[in-house]
Amino acid sequence: MKEKYIPIAVNGGIGFGSWLKPKQLMVLGEYLEDDQEVELTTLQQLIIKIPETQLEEAKQRFDEVGLHYYKVGNFVKSLRTCNFCKGEEEEGMPVAKELNKRIAGQEVPFTLRPAYTGCPVGCGESLVNDIGVMKKKDLYQLYIGGQAKGYNAHVGKLFADDLEPEDLYSLVDRILEIYREKGRKREKFSKFVNRYGMEKIKEEL
Repeated sequence: MKEKYIPIAVNGGIGFGSWLKPKQLMVLGEYLEDDQEVELTTLQQLIIKIPETQLEEAKQRFDEVGLHYYKVGNFVKSLRTCNFCKGEEEEGMPVAKELNKRIAGQEVPFTLRPAYTGCPVGCGESLVNDIGVMKKKDLYQLYIGGQAKGYNAHVGKLFADDLEPEDLYSLVDRILEIYREKGRKREKFSKFVNRYGMEKIKEEL
């Protein structure tokens, strides 16, 4: 019987830039055939295909070397971030890590791309992704409905301002719930926001 391969998205987690360590690359190599191609996405992820019979073992090995892995398909992608050039605490890396932990991998009607940036410079491109978070002094802004590609590319709209971390987490969770409940099959999040409306989303929170 032909071996079934499972695609998964892999990265080094959230940190100061998009880095992989030699030992992480070596572990990845253990599960790749010599002629197998690896896709590098704009979401700071590597898409690899693992034999189904080795998947759980591979996940354990990835955990050992600090590789993060996510489902491929109609799920919330891992958080795209800036490089945290001013430092972990100042730019809110713990908040970015916690938000990623809470939302990455959630099932949604269509692939959803969240982004985070630690200051108004916006290196994480949070304004042109489906859900964007921007740190503003000691609080956070939440933008939704951005679209980075295509003829209809546009920035997201400010949904909430001056949020404490816990308020940010719960608000994003609830927005994703509404999208799951009210979004149409394979409806992009930006189209859902335009169709359903910002005010109606706010009413249901």
